[in-house]
Amino acid sequence: MKIAFFDAKPYDIPAFTKYGKAAGIGFKFYETKLNEDTVALAQGADGVCVFVNDTVNAMVIDRLASGGVKFVALRCAGYNNVDLDYAAGNVRVVRVPAYSPYAVAEHAMALLLTSVRRIHKAYNRTKDFNFSLSGLTGFDLHGKTVGVVGTGRIGRVFIDICRGFGMKVLAYDKFPAKDAGIDYVPLDELFGESDVISFHCPLTEETFHLVNRETVKRMKKGVILVNTSRGALIDSEALLEGIKERHIGAACLDVYEEEGDVFFRDLSGHIFDDDTLARLITMPNVLVTSHQAFLTEEALDNIAATTVENLAALRDGKPCANELTKQGQR
Repeated sequence: MKIAFFDAKPYDIPAFTKYGKAAGIGFKFYETKLNEDTVALAQGADGVCVFVNDTVNAMVIDRLASGGVKFVALRCAGYNNVDLDYAAGNVRVVRVPAYSPYAVAEHAMALLLTSVRRIHKAYNRTKDFNFSLSGLTGFDLHGKTVGVVGTGRIGRVFIDICRGFGMKVLAYDKFPAKDAGIDYVPLDELFGESDVISFHCPLTEETFHLVNRETVKRMKKGVILVNTSRGALIDSEALLEGIKERHIGAACLDVYEEEGDVFFRDLSGHIFDDDTLARLITMPNVLVTSHQAFLTEEALDNIAATTVENLAALRDGKPCANELTKQGQR
């Protein structure tokens, strides 16, 4: 079985090579992303392996299918970059729903702690032998209310971490987890009552720009937003306005809605074209990491193992619990 592997990074290759060899699956690694211009690289492969910023739209799916590709393996949980409706009947799509919920949830808390305790500012100061405490006053998380939007595996792990800090937890999910002991409330109530709001839901038509000019107005003054899910959950312009108006107290972002041409690349020697992201990064109360919440040794190993298991099941005609249909996960 031959798989064209797009948007490959050095940290992807060892685990995929190991598990692929054991399962009789060969990966050809390409640094380029999959899109209309690069889809020809998959010609003759049985499948493609793609990540969050690869494009799997109708045009790409047509080209894949005509080139003999039967399988699309997402090595991530989200699938908003795949046209599932069009894929039906053309290619089969699988994903990795849970590689390490701990990795993402822990990164969300790391961002939050860094922000509220000004750790990034203190680190930069001490590098210059500046040991002043002026401007570094933070606040306790204990006793604060955190709103968690999305209570899948990652969201529930994040809730457990917040409870460990003594935080009051409110949650919203279109499909609440039964008997989970979680206090579910309407989204407007969550926005209005939370000191911190953390997003752990998929990007869909319903959740696109969940944070916008109107919803920001409903939030507490000084609210801290944490997003380790998908960038387009937050309208970046509305976020910038909310920060400039001093309504949003801080933002901790591991994702950004226009990250496709930016994240996972070294642009330090280039003119930066994205004015919105550039302005966000200059804000003293905004933390940005480059979609690295998943990046732990355990998660990378689990991603490779599950992706190979998915592909082997499709190859061997076995049921695959991680296959996606028009309606989502089967």
